[in-house]
Amino acid sequence: MDKIIISELIATGIVGVEHPERDYPQELIINVEVFYDFCKIAESDYIKDGISYSYIAKLIRELISESSFYTLEALGAYLIDRIFLNSPAQAVKIRIEKEKFVKKTNRVGVELYRERPY
Repeated sequence: MDKIIISELIATGIVGVEHPERDYPQELIINVEVFYDFCKIAESDYIKDGISYSYIAKLIRELISESSFYTLEALGAYLIDRIFLNSPAQAVKIRIEKEKFVKKTNRVGVELYRERPY
């Protein structure tokens, strides 16, 4: 399956269970793969026949900045739902990470994969 890839996207929002996580927006690192058939855009070379990775990146940043979730899992599911709502994606894999959140780690996070419900 063909896919677009967005790596190491930085987005800022409120995600966390309790103080101090919920007190201020924090940076999240997002990696996303959006799966869909490239046949039409590969033939036409016209962006409207595909999915713009710039649009997906902007959508993710906006959604995170406007949201407030307790868990990364819920945020990830929400982002995937909105990508399906706003694009012809057939499947989405998203990884969301926080830096230096847990002692002696560089990053912690979650990864979700969903196929479009038909």
